[in-house]
Amino acid sequence: MHSKIDLCSMALLKLGERPIQSLSDDNASAQLARTLFDSVTDTLLAMHPWRFACRILNLSKNDNGDFLIPGDCLRILRCNGEIMGDKILASGNNISVTAIMRVPPESYPGYFASVTATKLAMEFCIPLIGDQSVFRMLAALYETELQSAKFIDSTTHTNSSNIDNFSLINVRF
Repeated sequence: MHSKIDLCSMALLKLGERPIQSLSDDNASAQLARTLFDSVTDTLLAMHPWRFACRILNLSKNDNGDFLIPGDCLRILRCNGEIMGDKILASGNNISVTAIMRVPPESYPGYFASVTATKLAMEFCIPLIGDQSVFRMLAALYETELQSAKFIDSTTHTNSSNIDNFSLINVRF
């Protein structure tokens, strides 16, 4: 389990910088961490249907006749309606949507924590050390880690779709 400070400190260590003790420290590293952490992690979470961040939401119509998308929802993956801003327009009084939700860093699996730290290191690199060659090295590392993380996440086995006793399959045999 990693906190915001842990992930930002991991990123700083990848740059050869000193780790931070608090996001409210009065130095450039802490200021970058405060400013960039949420937007970088939200983008990483939204870019892929990470299993650990996917949720099924059951929404009910509000007083205006719309389905309001929760504020911690980063991306709607599936819904039976049309998304318009922060609302979903659909018939009926209830809908079910599959969404990527904002999750706390403490819930990140190891593979995602590593990708996050590397992406943060990339974002911190130019403002802190200004070295393009280190930035390029981090970008290559990030791409490799991202592909590995997507592979690990997508091959995680779930037992949600067991077809052993499915009647249509059994009829064929």
